[in-house]
Amino acid sequence: MLTLFIANKNYSSWSLRPWLLLRELGIPFTEQLEPFAGDATAERFRRFSPTGKVPCLVDGSNTVWDSLGITEYLAERHAQVWPADASARAWARCAAAEMHSGFAALRQQCSMSCGVRIRLHHLPPELLQDLARIEELWGEGIARFGGPFLAGAAFTAVDAFFAPVAFRIQSYGLTLNPVAAAYAARLLELDGMRSWYAAALQERWRDPGHDADVLRAGVLLEDLRAAV
Repeated sequence: MLTLFIANKNYSSWSLRPWLLLRELGIPFTEQLEPFAGDATAERFRRFSPTGKVPCLVDGSNTVWDSLGITEYLAERHAQVWPADASARAWARCAAAEMHSGFAALRQQCSMSCGVRIRLHHLPPELLQDLARIEELWGEGIARFGGPFLAGAAFTAVDAFFAPVAFRIQSYGLTLNPVAAAYAARLLELDGMRSWYAAALQERWRDPGHDADVLRAGVLLEDLRAAV
C-alpha cells in the first residue's frame, strides 16, 4: 500500500497535487498528515522525507519525493496518470512542468490558505502576467483537446498540478476570463477537492509564517476555519 506524507491541507499546495491525483484516479493509498511545526518542520519531516519537505510517497522500500517525481513514479504503474494521446501527453507534461517551476508571483502574492478570503492590496504587474499566462495555458489546453479538463475528457496529472491555483483564485477573489474561471470552478467541484477543502476548514493548526504571508498580501475579509 502506498503511503503519502502530506502537511496541513489548509496550506500545503504541494501536498494537494499527488493527493488529488491518487484520489481522483482511484489509486489506493494511506494518507499520513504531518502538521507544519515552524522552525522545527524540516527536522521533523526528515524522519520520512530525505529533503525535509512534503509531499513524500513511500512504497515499500521505495521513497519518492517531490510532487513531480511522485507523479512520474505513479505514471510508470498507472497508465491513466497522463493522457493516452501522445500529443496531449506531451502538452500536459510541459504544462505541469511549467506550473512546477514557474508562476513565482502567484505563489508569493497569493500563498495558499484554503479557509480564508482576502482582498489583495494591489495587483502587481508580475501577478497580472502570471494570471494572463494561466488564462492562455488553460484556454489552449481546453480548446486543443476538447475539455472539460486541460488535456481532454479525463482528469490527469496536469489538472492535479493546477488544482492549488483554483484554491488561490477562490481565496483571493482573482478574476479570470470566462473559460479559465469555468475551469477553476470545475476543479473546485471535484469530489477530491471538496473533501480536501472540508478537511482544511476543520484543521485547528496554525502556521504563523504562512498566515503572515497571507496578511501581508491583503485584507482579511473572512476566516472560515475552525476556531483554535
